[in-house]
Amino acid sequence: MKLQEIWTVRTQLRMAGKTRELALFNLAIDSKLRGCELVALRVRDVAHGNHVVSRASVVQHKTREPVRFELTDQTRDAVEDWIKEAGLSSADFLFPSRQSGSPHVSARQYARIVKRWIGLMGADPQEYGTHSLRRTKATLIYRQTKNLRAVQLLLGHRKIESTVRYLGVEVVTSQ
Repeated sequence: MKLQEIWTVRTQLRMAGKTRELALFNLAIDSKLRGCELVALRVRDVAHGNHVVSRASVVQHKTREPVRFELTDQTRDAVEDWIKEAGLSSADFLFPSRQSGSPHVSARQYARIVKRWIGLMGADPQEYGTHSLRRTKATLIYRQTKNLRAVQLLLGHRKIESTVRYLGVEVVTSQ
C-alpha cells in the first residue's frame, strides 16, 4: 500500500468511529505480523497496565523467531482507545471474536475486514490481501534504507533470499 492509501483508510475508519478496526489496521501496518499472529495478540503483548508500549516483541508461529516492532504514536493512541472502549484486561485477546466459541477474530474474518479496507481506498480487493499490510511498512523501510538485512529482521525471515523474494527486489551482486 502507498502512504496515500494508508491515510485514506485511516481517515475513513476514524470518521466512521470504527475504533477496533482503526487499532487493527494501524497495528497490522506497524507490526508487520502475519494475519494469524496479529489476531492472536493479547493486550499484554502491546500494553503494560493502561500504557501501550512503543516497542513490542512477539514470537512468530511459523518460524518460532521473535520479531520486534515499533508502535507509532497514532497506533498507540488507536490501540489504547480500543482497549478502553472494549474494557479489555491484560490477559484478554486484543481483538476478541464476537462469535461464541472463538476466542479472537479469526484469520479468515481478518481477511474479510482487509477486503473492506481496500474497498474504502477505492482499489480492487482482489489485488490486495492480509500480506499486503504486512509488506507495506517493510517495503517503505526498504525503499528508504535499501537495507535488506534490517527488513529481514523486521519480518522475522530466517533467510535473506526469502526477504528478497517477499519484497520483489532485484539484488545486484558484485563479481
